[in-house]
Amino acid sequence: MNAPQQATRRRLGRTAACLVALATTGSLACGTAIAAPAVTAETRPAVRVPDNPMDAVARMQPSWNLGNTLDAIPDETSWGNPLTTKALFDHIKAEGFRSVRIPVSWYPHQSETAPYSVDPAFMKRVEQVVDYALADGLYVELNVHHDSWKWIADIATDHDKVMARFNSTWQQIAATFRDEPRTLLLESVNEPQFNNATDAQKTQYMNELNTSFHTIVRGSGGRNANRLLVLPTQGCTPSQPLMDDLNAEIATLHDPNLVATVHYYGYYPFSVNIAGGTSYDAQDQKYLADTFALMHSEFVAKGIPVYLGEYGLLSEPDSGTVEHGELLKYYEDLNYHAKLNGVTSALWDDANYLDRTALQWREPDLMALIKTSWTTRSGTAATDNLFLPKSGPIAARTITLNLNGQRFTGLWQGDQRLRLNRDFTLDGDQLTLTAGALTRLAGDRAYGVNSTLQVRYSHGRPWELHVISADRPVVSDATGTTASLSIPTQYRGDLLATMESKYADGSNAGSASWTAFQAFNSAFAPDYAGNALILKPDFLNALKDGAPVALTLHFWSGATVSYQVTKSGGTVTGSAS
Repeated sequence: MNAPQQATRRRLGRTAACLVALATTGSLACGTAIAAPAVTAETRPAVRVPDNPMDAVARMQPSWNLGNTLDAIPDETSWGNPLTTKALFDHIKAEGFRSVRIPVSWYPHQSETAPYSVDPAFMKRVEQVVDYALADGLYVELNVHHDSWKWIADIATDHDKVMARFNSTWQQIAATFRDEPRTLLLESVNEPQFNNATDAQKTQYMNELNTSFHTIVRGSGGRNANRLLVLPTQGCTPSQPLMDDLNAEIATLHDPNLVATVHYYGYYPFSVNIAGGTSYDAQDQKYLADTFALMHSEFVAKGIPVYLGEYGLLSEPDSGTVEHGELLKYYEDLNYHAKLNGVTSALWDDANYLDRTALQWREPDLMALIKTSWTTRSGTAATDNLFLPKSGPIAARTITLNLNGQRFTGLWQGDQRLRLNRDFTLDGDQLTLTAGALTRLAGDRAYGVNSTLQVRYSHGRPWELHVISADRPVVSDATGTTASLSIPTQYRGDLLATMESKYADGSNAGSASWTAFQAFNSAFAPDYAGNALILKPDFLNALKDGAPVALTLHFWSGATVSYQVTKSGGTVTGSAS
């Protein structure tokens, strides 16, 4: 993940991180090496790395990223995470992970002029963190991270200086880690990008960086002579042309101990919930399946292991951008296709998955599903929310089950098993809940979740199905500024899926002018606790002055609500239609 994307990342606060450091180490030396028992070759577990690189990388599955930490700018705690401790890796190991990727931004700790020396204290700290992980028997992948966009990207206009600095950086890293066990892998550069360059030049620069990295590390001796080295595509993008380029580059190096790396963050509209990408639908599924199949045909089928150095979504799991059930389906499918295609996958975690202070998962059900997906599939369903009317008769409802190779074994409410033919019927993958069962499950029909069912399958995690009472939401008039417009909204049990925005002539209105459906949490966001819908400055400032904009709010129940906003200078008014 590159730093320009960090604006959407959680910031826990430097002060809080320093207090954690004080409590755990007796020091406020945030971002510096901390006192800890020394990890030596004698204290590390002996981990034999298979001679076959394919087998070695397979041993690394599953993998986890220590994101927003040593890659943070300017130091380890600047982006809100506490100092990394041995206890963190103890926990990661206990959770079933077999490897960790440790991203490092070197440039904040490096001279900008020759010989581009890395601060010895920082190098020692990186070595300490790597040794913590190795001491747990974990494989470790170490890289050059945000340097990619900060200075390496300027190679087209400052070629010789960039190459000199890149080479010096890797000479220092290679010398420091030359005697570490082969469970340490080195990655040349994260998500490399090149400014002011043609496509042909970009390919040339990518090959030049990878080749120079390979030459330096191999020539540094020690265990670097046959250590597994990880080479990226441009941007770590898994497209066929860029993977073709990397494949050709690997062939020229005549080295069996090379690993290809790419990243995967999903089909863009779904990943950020824009352009109507609310659901993990057939288009998203095909895009994912085709991409992983391409990783296999480009590399795995040719004996080149693939390390998926980052995977996730471009929105955080707890942000509400992607509806929770759709998110679960995505992660289940991704890990299935990674396993199917022989790809070792590393979850990108900037602390939005694991709370590194409490050492607890922020979304336990998501992590339980991800962990289950390492060994088997889980059944899902077309939805995890079953909306019922707040009043009036309740009719039977049918949902489609996604069996994913499993068998349906039952429908449960808590410890009570629902009865076939009385409470529900099953016809293939069509599960129908009877009117009587839904009336009972709705209880007093208060707005929101009335009850939660579990759809259980022969293997994997059960699928939760929430029975929800809701009415059509109600919005009210509002006045605000281009900094924010807070629209009073009675959600009445419903959940917002997306917002459509058009001018009177039918053209798209808003910051995403290429689509009528604006970006969730970027252009707008629901505030359920505050009974409001917030229109964001990016959206409001993009509107034409004096031109009424028709908004259509789409809800997960299927309800739609119309609203109109008009910007006049710095003032924005909203009216219910």
